[in-house]
Amino acid sequence: MASFKVGNDSRREEFRKYLENAGLVDALTKVLVSLYEEPEKPENPLDFFKKGIGATGPDAADMESLKLEIEQLREQVAMLQVENSDLKSKVEKGEVGPSETEATVPAAE
Repeated sequence: MASFKVGNDSRREEFRKYLENAGLVDALTKVLVSLYEEPEKPENPLDFFKKGIGATGPDAADMESLKLEIEQLREQVAMLQVENSDLKSKVEKGEVGPSETEATVPAAE
């Protein structure tokens, strides 16, 4: 049992040195000290902590913009899939030659 404890302690020490060398211990300490020194404690300490280490996510305006862009791109994909299906059908029926289909495909934006 003693050998397990010794091995475990050395792994912990190794991990602690890794965190110190990476600067994580200092960063965590600074954020915790700034939280401690806050005159009015935040309602959500986790958000305070995330901001303190610079792990903030996109703001609401960016999210709305991205959601709108995704919706527009989904609609464009759906239209292109329908157009692709129609062109394949026409090619199979011999209504349009393969070289003519290239001219009907709109240029990428």
